Amino acid sequence: MIKIKGNPLKNYKFIDLFCGIGGFHLALKSFGAECVFACDIDSEARKVYANNFGITPKSDILEIKNEDIPHHDILCAGFPCQPFSISGHRKGFSDELGRGKLFFEIIRIAKHHKPKIILLENVKNLEKHDNSQTLTRINEELANIGYTVYSKVLCASDYNIPQERKRIYIVAFRNDLGINNFSFPQKHSSNRYLTDILLEEGENEIDGNYIIKREYVIDPEKNNDTPSAHLKRIGSIGLGRQGERIYSIFGQGVTLSSQGGGLGGKTGMYLINGTVRKLYPRECARLMGFPDEFKVANTQERNYKQFGNSVVVDVLQYILVNILDVLKGEL
Repeated sequence: MIKIKGNPLKNYKFIDLFCGIGGFHLALKSFGAECVFACDIDSEARKVYANNFGITPKSDILEIKNEDIPHHDILCAGFPCQPFSISGHRKGFSDELGRGKLFFEIIRIAKHHKPKIILLENVKNLEKHDNSQTLTRINEELANIGYTVYSKVLCASDYNIPQERKRIYIVAFRNDLGINNFSFPQKHSSNRYLTDILLEEGENEIDGNYIIKREYVIDPEKNNDTPSAHLKRIGSIGLGRQGERIYSIFGQGVTLSSQGGGLGGKTGMYLINGTVRKLYPRECARLMGFPDEFKVANTQERNYKQFGNSVVVDVLQYILVNILDVLKGEL
């Protein structure tokens, strides 16, 4: 997380839809904003959220009435990404499980409460999904209820987080605010690498299977401490397919995932102190911008799922800085 001076959003209240374990909450709280409502269908994520913020999120958004949600200035939501992800079936709004249609719950709530700002996050593929018709529909829905919409794909490695995680961010301002000059943050990379987030040996507090006990091949020409601003693949296991690739800690980390398969699924595999292993939960937390005092779940798999589904706090903070720039007359 980046350090924010003062509490520039101290008079702002926000709601946290599809809140997961609280990436949006951490970002907005760092600016002084107050969370007045949260919800998420995942019971284990709700436990972690409550343990860290003292707020127990509600469960199913479909069962929440507009009138049961307090007044708020900002609506945030990392709405379900599976219907739009390249790793899913890409059914979008036609997803048979109904997850794609959950976006319209955001529209329902925003139409009723009219928050000043709507801040959304989803997978990169949403930008091109269904020949960009999905994003066009999202823009139209937001415009129809009175919002000016901006969207852009940003990569976490451009904002001081050593993870090649690309996500689309959508910022919508209520029309009466007259915001027509918003721009997303420029790159703020400080050349951080995976080495910057690794724990010391023996620091991991969660039991689990991290060491890869399979024969692997390391390319001696690529295995060096020369820093790379990208993923630095240095070896492989078996055929070297996705999930079987070994990376250097002197480069970026792979995108954390809640669903990834293979030996290196969910976190990637790295050669660390002569051993090939997956990342520890606390290292995953750091790759998402979560502070070390954040209380993680009590199992390896829960942490992998929760951080893989979360949002990078630092990227949100940089976006909020730019939001503040155009809101100066409204604060």
